[in-house]
Amino acid sequence: MEEKPSVADEARRPSHASSRVEGVGAEKVRMEHSHMVLPEILIGLSDEELQQIGRKATFKLDCFILPSITIMYIMNYLDRQNIASAKLADISVDLNLSAVQYQTSVSILFAGYILMQVPSNIILGKIRYPAIYICSAMALWGLISGLMAVIHNFGGLLACRFFLGFVEAVFFPGALYYLSMFYSRKQFAFRTAILYSGSQLGNAFGGLFAIGILKLDNERGLEGWRWLFLIEGVLTIFLALVFAFILPNSIKTLKGFSNKEREWVIWNFESDLGQQDNSKEVSGQQGLKLAAMDPKMWLFMTLLTSIYISAAVTNFFPSVVGGLGYSRNKTYGLTAPPFMLCVICMLINGFHSDRTQERYLHIVCPLAITVVANIIAVSTLNVAGRYVAMMLMPASFYSASIVVLSWIAGSLNQPAVKRAAAIAAINAVSNTPNIWTSYLYRSAPRYIVAFAVNLAAAVLAILVATVIRVYLRRENAKMDRGEDVGKSGPTEAQKMAGFRYTL
Repeated sequence: MEEKPSVADEARRPSHASSRVEGVGAEKVRMEHSHMVLPEILIGLSDEELQQIGRKATFKLDCFILPSITIMYIMNYLDRQNIASAKLADISVDLNLSAVQYQTSVSILFAGYILMQVPSNIILGKIRYPAIYICSAMALWGLISGLMAVIHNFGGLLACRFFLGFVEAVFFPGALYYLSMFYSRKQFAFRTAILYSGSQLGNAFGGLFAIGILKLDNERGLEGWRWLFLIEGVLTIFLALVFAFILPNSIKTLKGFSNKEREWVIWNFESDLGQQDNSKEVSGQQGLKLAAMDPKMWLFMTLLTSIYISAAVTNFFPSVVGGLGYSRNKTYGLTAPPFMLCVICMLINGFHSDRTQERYLHIVCPLAITVVANIIAVSTLNVAGRYVAMMLMPASFYSASIVVLSWIAGSLNQPAVKRAAAIAAINAVSNTPNIWTSYLYRSAPRYIVAFAVNLAAAVLAILVATVIRVYLRRENAKMDRGEDVGKSGPTEAQKMAGFRYTL
């Protein structure tokens, strides 16, 4: 009887040999197409030993990266969204702001946010210390947030909000690219969900955190909203300094890992990608040009923009929930449960998408719930019905968006600078609704126009996701037949490795 080839024998085969990609909690190791050979230090190990090293290495990687970037996103969101809490604490009264001036203060942040994303991510894709770069930006936006405690007029608020968005632009597209430097496509959706949970935890507890800080109202002559900006800003700076010493800057310089664990992490990443990440492969300008020439980038941009039109309701969540007629503190409290449910749903959807290696249904099914939630919201002012709609909204559109972000990183992945530029460009454009949608939330408490636009956007997102799936399936079929898919497709190294798009 012929003996079955060992892992080491499989690993020595070049070109179309199989490679092992380990997922956290996986019961067995799955062998898939790749030309990346097993590192010499791992050759000869049994399947069980490789799985054990893979689980331990992945767990260590998660412990170093995920808590830090999740907390960073919590602070990113708190510093960005605390103006909503400040409004309920009478910042509009103290600064004599009109309704339009307040709405402009909300939206101006996204002008700076959009402008800086692409240049920042191109820089991030080229430098040796991406973690230090992101942490430095965090300290700077904490400083700007803290300085908002000393503003005395609309002009000062406007300037601080613009520059806050300009610096915060570094984080989210940067964090997505940063994750894509360490995790394979099979691990990415769940980690994106964990990252994104930071924003939702910020939404959930931002109001509750504000309740405690606002009790300092008139302490040392400062209004409560000034204490809110000051305390959150100082806390952000402190955490930025801490994370600068924790986060790794490269997959090849991981500290606290054994040689076997480090080599496994590198192999797991490169075998899935089909080639090594190389920031020097093309220039930043070439990377942006390659991204712009890829139709997938424009399709994903349309998809995520449509979802974020619906998601813009979160910028006015305290005000919308406040329309139910409760007191300030109860309104703060009622904003927490929808975002706690959102975190749970995102993690489940992201984990299941990674486990099944399916993206499309994990996007359109949550978006169908978004459609239903907006139909309820636009149809009634019944307290129970409206609150059910508000519970469903974040859980559905954010569960869809984290899988979209994973789909983007896995479909627009090489060269590395192209991936960085594409992620930033998509995120920049998809955040433009945050500028103009703020002017839709003016007809309180029904917000008919806003919820009608959100409904139409959710339907459009479902249609665009369907178009993307059909397009990627056709591209896979072309590669199966050996046909040329053009410059927008995988690199030659990836095609040699048998790369196919995840559907």
